[in-house]
Amino acid sequence: MTIVRVTTPGGDYPIHIEDGRLDRLAEAVPADATAIALVSNSAILGCYGERVRRALAVAGKPVVEVVLPEGEAHKSWQSLNMIFDALLQNGLDRKAVLVAFGGGVVGDMGGFAAACYMRGIRYIQVPTTLLAQVDSSVGGKTAINHPLGKNMIGAFYQPISVEIDPQVLATLPPREISAGLAEVVKYGLIIDAEFFSWCEENAAALRALDLEAVAYAIRRSCELKARVVSQDERESGMRAILNLGHTFGHAIEAGLGYGEWLHGEAVGCGMVQAAELSADLLGLPGEDVERVRRVVEAIGCPVVAPDLGDARWIELMLHDKKAEGGKLRFVLLPRIGEAECRDVDEAALGPVFKRTVAASGG
Repeated sequence: MTIVRVTTPGGDYPIHIEDGRLDRLAEAVPADATAIALVSNSAILGCYGERVRRALAVAGKPVVEVVLPEGEAHKSWQSLNMIFDALLQNGLDRKAVLVAFGGGVVGDMGGFAAACYMRGIRYIQVPTTLLAQVDSSVGGKTAINHPLGKNMIGAFYQPISVEIDPQVLATLPPREISAGLAEVVKYGLIIDAEFFSWCEENAAALRALDLEAVAYAIRRSCELKARVVSQDERESGMRAILNLGHTFGHAIEAGLGYGEWLHGEAVGCGMVQAAELSADLLGLPGEDVERVRRVVEAIGCPVVAPDLGDARWIELMLHDKKAEGGKLRFVLLPRIGEAECRDVDEAALGPVFKRTVAASGG
């Protein structure tokens, strides 16, 4: 088993990475827990429900299941209230533990519910998608979406552990694997040029779920995110670089309707757009922009953005959490392996849209 530690003011906790970890979830449940709330969706429970129920039964605690509707479109107040209703109806108290078992949507909503219920109960992240394993389950960002913006309502609230079983990735469709790989590539672009080069060389192996390559990608991604989060828990400085591609990507998700593109697909395309903007504003070499485009394409993510219309792009971006005082703020790359946040004039985006957005009707 590999253990990566996260150290923040909001809590210190381990990330356990181990084949078969799903069968040992009881080890993560605190001895003083009075009950377990298992939050998931029907698709995940259909694949692994019996296995997880058996694993949690070892803890000897009552288990309350909350089955959420599947998909980004349901990352909403209504779904959040489903969790609160179940916890309240079953009388769960402050010593209950919530287990968020699923992808990023389940993890974000489960964590937010844990942050709010009785002003905070403990929770465990059990991510089942590659994107959740390498990114959203680590660092304590919890949220739901609002029609005007993605993840606009939420809290920073750290789990007590993250339990990763790479074997569950075998049941994911290829599109979900590609979406998760976008976040893997992101770490190389913003903080580790050597890891980015490794991603370039191993893109085909990663898409094919080569066990050795995937295990290394998960471990290295968790190590890099843990390093950033440990230095800046609440995104007041360095942690913002983790949002490379997200200002463009969130606009794509909101503009098309949540769920039309997967989050990682939108981020992958957004990283290509961010690289183009970096070339214009920071002088990122053209050959490096092409390296970004090639690797995003190689992992199976889109490299051409949808035609939302320039005005709509800007409107959606102004609702991004990184926007400050009505100014657009982007994570940019002066070079591969290094990132910084910059305010950007709206006028600078027009040329980027012309180079990266699909022609109208195309």
